[in-house]
Amino acid sequence: MMSERILIVAPSWVGDAILSEPLVALLRERFGNPVIDVLAPPWCGPVYARMRGIGRVIPNPIGHGSLALAARRALARSLRKADRPARYTCAFVLPNSWKSALVPWLAGIPRRIGYLGEARWGLLNDARRLHGKGPPRLVDRFAALAAPRNAPAPFAPPPVLVPDAANRAAAAQALGLGSDRPVAVLCPGAEYGPAKRWPATHFAALAARFAADGMQVWLIGSPNDRPDAAAVVAAAGTAAHALSDLTGGTDLGTAIDLLSAASVVVSNDSGLMHAAAAVGVPLVALFGSSSPAYTPPLSPVAKIAKIEIACSPCFKRECPLGHFRCMRDLDPDAVYHLARSDLTSTARPR
Repeated sequence: MMSERILIVAPSWVGDAILSEPLVALLRERFGNPVIDVLAPPWCGPVYARMRGIGRVIPNPIGHGSLALAARRALARSLRKADRPARYTCAFVLPNSWKSALVPWLAGIPRRIGYLGEARWGLLNDARRLHGKGPPRLVDRFAALAAPRNAPAPFAPPPVLVPDAANRAAAAQALGLGSDRPVAVLCPGAEYGPAKRWPATHFAALAARFAADGMQVWLIGSPNDRPDAAAVVAAAGTAAHALSDLTGGTDLGTAIDLLSAASVVVSNDSGLMHAAAAVGVPLVALFGSSSPAYTPPLSPVAKIAKIEIACSPCFKRECPLGHFRCMRDLDPDAVYHLARSDLTSTARPR
């Protein structure tokens, strides 16, 4: 019997890509030994390279929001050539946009599965509806697609990423990072907008507490996070010498690998938060404008730091009321004690 050949059209956000890993695990469980390839934005490629059961990671060169019909036709042609002599049997389209469903349709993949989204009748021939009482967590929405149509949704296991230990060791040596002391990793960025970012002064106060405990403190993030990390270092005062600012100094895959060396990670609601959860390290996740009901870190050793105020979550990129209390009033001492309470925990791999 021919195995299923599956194409997953990946989301555009790193965190959402990590939350698609349980779908991959459930498809492997359902179909036994399927071939699973992923069509992903280049920046999400390192995530899928660290998932079990993924064959090829095919770069999707088409920018988010761009129609680029000619480029989509060319991409569809390349998929038809690449999967010969065995064709893809089905595609799972995870973004909800109309454009994201075009390539599988143009490639002639016979079963095209996803949520209805932007009026995608025809482009998807197994279009599922998200009803008001549907699962609120994104991971459960993705996982539900693994079940046949109208079948009960399966339980979504926590996402798992497998770090590259050799790359982690090489990166640590190249960056001059020591291995003699426990590591606290701080992730001060959040691509979505400033309303997701804990103040730099708070991160600096937390870093000083960790440094006083004898821990190494690494700041990890993308090149876009450099200003946030620089603000943390500037606010750290005499503790700045204990901080290693690695933002922009690694690619995403290496950042994921370095996260796996941490004794604790403290992160805004971001892709790196989900990566820390997926590699199984103790984590404190900071929530303000966003909601842990929708995209929580899924790990038995993850904790949520959040204050309850009437205007949170607002899901805005910037505080619409100007006071930013949801993050400003989240006290560094409280976060420190939350982080210190379980530094020795380890996650149990799936």
